[in-house]
Amino acid sequence: MGVLVQKYGGSSLASTERLDAVAARIAETHRRGASTVVVVSARGGVTDDLLAQAAAAGGSDIGTEHLRETDQLLATGECASAALLALTLLRLGVPAVSLTGAQAGIAVVGKPGSAIVDRIDTTRINEHLEQGSVTVVTGFQGRNAHGDTVTLGRGGSDTSAVAVAAALKARCCEIYTDVDGVYSADPTHVPDARKLPFVHASMMAEMAFAGAKVLHPRAVELAALHGVELHVRTSLGTQEGTVVGQGEEEGGEMTSLETGGAVVAVTSDPDVARVLVHARGRSDLAAEVLSILARHAVPMDLVARSGPHEEEFRMGFTIRRSHVSEVGPALDKAVAVHGGEVRVDSDVAKVSLIGMGLLNRPEYVARMTAALAAAGIATSWVSSSQLRASVTVPADRRVQALCLLHKEFDLSGAGTEQTVAL
Repeated sequence: MGVLVQKYGGSSLASTERLDAVAARIAETHRRGASTVVVVSARGGVTDDLLAQAAAAGGSDIGTEHLRETDQLLATGECASAALLALTLLRLGVPAVSLTGAQAGIAVVGKPGSAIVDRIDTTRINEHLEQGSVTVVTGFQGRNAHGDTVTLGRGGSDTSAVAVAAALKARCCEIYTDVDGVYSADPTHVPDARKLPFVHASMMAEMAFAGAKVLHPRAVELAALHGVELHVRTSLGTQEGTVVGQGEEEGGEMTSLETGGAVVAVTSDPDVARVLVHARGRSDLAAEVLSILARHAVPMDLVARSGPHEEEFRMGFTIRRSHVSEVGPALDKAVAVHGGEVRVDSDVAKVSLIGMGLLNRPEYVARMTAALAAAGIATSWVSSSQLRASVTVPADRRVQALCLLHKEFDLSGAGTEQTVAL
């Protein structure tokens, strides 16, 4: 059957009963003859508890030494999950072994808390698979060139799983979580959101970046780069989930997106801040601002800047609110040299349409802004690409905007927009 990679999130392992259920699922897969690698997150709530302990002990400092020690602590959450799952499998009579990221050959580069996977030496994983053992690998972590354990950041276990699948040349990676697939909107806020049986990888990457929490953006990008198909399923049942890949939906026909509806999902992201950089004179600070963001690995969105012939420099963009404390001091220092200032507005959120060919269909952005305006929801910055159209809205109107746009574009499946198979 080849190699099968499964990933289980923290909620799937949060209790003894759920741990037993996951082990039983894996045992059945193993008995069917699949060489199985399982990547695990820390059990539900453990990472937050460890972060609180690190902060109480002094780890809230942003110094490099503190970040290193915090990573050593956080990595223990996944280690505990892997060992507990291996023990449970052994009790069921399934040969199993747990491996840390370092033991599994996962080499990473970058700073603590936001490392990226560089390469994976699969020798040890393959040795255990050849012996017939289920190999349980800790997600979220790897070893750097100094031999230190470094974490990949929140959501990094998804990335670990896809990286392992790519290194082992597995055809697919099953992502088990507490939801049963990818929806046309967050079903906790939009009760009539529709589960999508298939999502193209490029659209899923946009959805993840724009706030959909079911998959980590880096994992989706990695899967697309290496041709790994993702199956998003619930660990709490047996219902079909969502396939994320490059081809057509299995068992169905792909409807032409040229003639069908363009919008397939709406997302919202509360972790947003608007940053406005202003300086007198014609000094062009754009390159310096962008370099600071790149140095801190902080992605930006909804970017605009003044032209070269204007009497002052102005630049605006959005970043994650959680990144403001990281890059804010560096931006302040760089702009102050030119007599400028940096202003941050954290009372905003982002809502986005996800689809295909949105640049060629300006009516969709017009329809989005008109619907929000009719409801008295002020929009400020607007950005559009072929796959995504985003606006910022007041933070306290985010959920209302999400529900309104889901209804406006009839994404529950009652109308024509959902005739399109991604």
